[in-house]
Amino acid sequence: MTQLIEIGTARVLQCAVDGPLLAAPGDANDFLGDGWAHEADLLAVPVERLGPHFLDLSTRVAGEVFQKFVNYRMRLAIVGDISTRLEASKALTDFVRETNKGDSIWFVPDFETLRARLERLPTA
Repeated sequence: MTQLIEIGTARVLQCAVDGPLLAAPGDANDFLGDGWAHEADLLAVPVERLGPHFLDLSTRVAGEVFQKFVNYRMRLAIVGDISTRLEASKALTDFVRETNKGDSIWFVPDFETLRARLERLPTA
């Protein structure tokens, strides 16, 4: 079930595990639309909702999707365990590390890690 949760000063739309996949750059529009409809600041998308090639950086899907989120000023957290994918790809490991340094797109292992990170953010 998708639900809106307030954590600190952030309005987080926690997407359901089941539902349409974020598999192509165009799919980002539906996720962004849901975020705007709920007046969310951040979308928390479970890894189960990523298309099969999303984390394959050679497809450029992740980069294009992330660019859309940044352009439209909607933060995005990919929530779930991607350790197997990280072990198989140094490029993905580097990408995740660099992405997590920013404040727009994050990869977190679980929702509690996301909650803790948001609670540490300074209030506006």
